[in-house]
Amino acid sequence: MSIPGYAADPVLLMPKTGLHADDLAVIVNIDDGLSRAVGKYYQQRRGIPGQNIIRIRFKPGKAAIEPAEFQRLWALVQAQTPKNIQAYALTWALPYRVGCMSITTAFATGFDTRYCAAKRCNPTQLSPYFNSHSTHPYKDFRLRPTMSLAANSLTDAKALIDRGIDSDSSFPEGTAYLLSTSDKARNVRAIQFPETVNYFHTYINIKLEKSDTLRNVKDVLFYFTGLRKVAALETLHFVPGAVADHLTSAGGALDSSVQMSSLRWLEAGATGSYGTVVEPCAYPQKFPVPGIVIQHYLLGETLVEAYWKGVAWPGEGIFIGEPLASPYSGYRLRQYAQGTTLRTFLLQTGRYRLESADKPAGPFATVTTLTITRSGIQHFELDKLTRPYYRLVRLAEP
Repeated sequence: MSIPGYAADPVLLMPKTGLHADDLAVIVNIDDGLSRAVGKYYQQRRGIPGQNIIRIRFKPGKAAIEPAEFQRLWALVQAQTPKNIQAYALTWALPYRVGCMSITTAFATGFDTRYCAAKRCNPTQLSPYFNSHSTHPYKDFRLRPTMSLAANSLTDAKALIDRGIDSDSSFPEGTAYLLSTSDKARNVRAIQFPETVNYFHTYINIKLEKSDTLRNVKDVLFYFTGLRKVAALETLHFVPGAVADHLTSAGGALDSSVQMSSLRWLEAGATGSYGTVVEPCAYPQKFPVPGIVIQHYLLGETLVEAYWKGVAWPGEGIFIGEPLASPYSGYRLRQYAQGTTLRTFLLQTGRYRLESADKPAGPFATVTTLTITRSGIQHFELDKLTRPYYRLVRLAEP
């Protein structure tokens, strides 16, 4: 028997785990036709509010902006940014650098030389956002994680945006591939790989491969490696929302022909990538930690959140991709004659109260309590849900 006024499956209001379209501002260079077109398409497809579109102007097509010019642009951006904004999306591939910083970190923090190496091959400023559980980075850290919708054509940009949207709440069945390569200088993350596989193998398909090349696989969800150039990308299929990067010196030089540009990952079908824009040397802290990126992605966070939280020293690295992609957000409900199955990745460990109501604003009444003992995919067998609205409220620890 159906309940008048709502569909067979009720609405379940979940704790916030990631950014929404209202939290993101899109920065457009009005002197760049491609930037304008990318911004317009992204606004339409993601439902970005009009007040979240920020317009600036500068000469397009150059690899770097001088810090003085950036400071002028930064002031214009700050003046136009609504107070609620927690993150930025850029709408160009060039420029990718501001002096000694990546352009995404420059927009995230403002130009700040602490995020640059004082001397070649030195450490840089630690990001306060690194591996945090914050869902409000600007409110908590005065930092707005930034990602570039980088593409060399509107066709590529649209395909990237569409992949991100297709990934939302898709619960993909892909595989994480961690490649330990023969390139000793660039294989420094490989020491983390066995522990990463051991931790995540019960949550997702994950494989450690001792190889320089991954070929002819059709389920790439994550691909982390260390090489100057990555071969055989044309033989791979990336699932929507896929993350892929290669640890090397100049992957973030998006117009580079010396080493493989991180743009090649997006052109091959990935939804997000990362690379450094100046010589980082082989500091693992300047590159994504695969386990941290995977962990935050599986908790339902968006791509821009999970990727940013995975880099300890992000000052010299550019984040590219579709910022709001969130393959593990949301939930799945299946109603049966006598009960309901709830499946989600979103809930952190702890206790939750399931409440029900006839209206989205309540009043809500307690139905039961649930206990989460480990992160990852969760299955719950519940009684039949007979009211239109439910919500999960995380309870304070005793």
